[in-house]
Amino acid sequence: MKELVEVIAKSLVDNPDEVVVTEKEESRSTVLELHVAASDMGKVIGKQGRIAKAIRSVVKAAASREKKNVDVEIIG
Repeated sequence: MKELVEVIAKSLVDNPDEVVVTEKEESRSTVLELHVAASDMGKVIGKQGRIAKAIRSVVKAAASREKKNVDVEIIG
């Protein structure tokens, strides 16, 4: 899942070198934290959060195939 978020984010931003995805295991789920440059936050979130919602939907769909619970948090 980490690689999936990384590939999607790098294709969206102007500074792909600054994209970092960290993975945190919690009790029942995995949290993926997406760190991008401040200038790229708008590109990752999108108008009214549409791109961020789409990223989360794709990751949740991929995770459900593996019977996992994965959340994506976008951090500036």
